[in-house]
Amino acid sequence: MSHEKRIVLCSGPLDPHAFDGIPVQPKRGDLDALCPDCAGHGQWNREIDLASHRSKRHFCERCDARGWIETGDDLVPEHDIEMTEDGHPQWVVRMERPDK
Repeated sequence: MSHEKRIVLCSGPLDPHAFDGIPVQPKRGDLDALCPDCAGHGQWNREIDLASHRSKRHFCERCDARGWIETGDDLVPEHDIEMTEDGHPQWVVRMERPDK
């Protein structure tokens, strides 16, 4: 038996149901301010079923889903994959200046 469906599409973080069921991210490390795009949530709903609360989410590109941004000149970790000398992929963390 299928459940009732009340699907709402959200075009961005300003839509009324964009942050339903998504908590504000805790502050981590030295990040300074809540992200102005996602208001600290790090993601928002692209599509949500108001009956079952299942959703498809969009991760915020401005804060890399952290919910917080760096407003000064502190370095921010950027996660990436690079190849080792013997040809195997490995995770690396680069410390880079934030984009303004």
